[in-house]
Amino acid sequence: MKQAAFAGCVVAVLAACQPVVSQGPDLSTCGADALQTLVGQPASVLQTMRFAHETRIIRPDTAVTMDYRADRLNIDIDRTERISRVYCT
Repeated sequence: MKQAAFAGCVVAVLAACQPVVSQGPDLSTCGADALQTLVGQPASVLQTMRFAHETRIIRPDTAVTMDYRADRLNIDIDRTERISRVYCT
């Protein structure tokens, strides 16, 4: 009887251990959600744009700080001078 109760407790505890699925950063905090259409565009389109949030344009081999700021817009440019990613950090 005690073994059955113990086994039941173990099963209950293990059932509560669900993996946490990360949703990733919220793209709306810096406006990146509205700018996803920029991905794949040439970097030159950024020259005429103004952004509501602090913005970092990050090219290959550019040193950037690792501090986290949810309201900062980051735009990654790849080696072919195309926008490869728009995100918040």
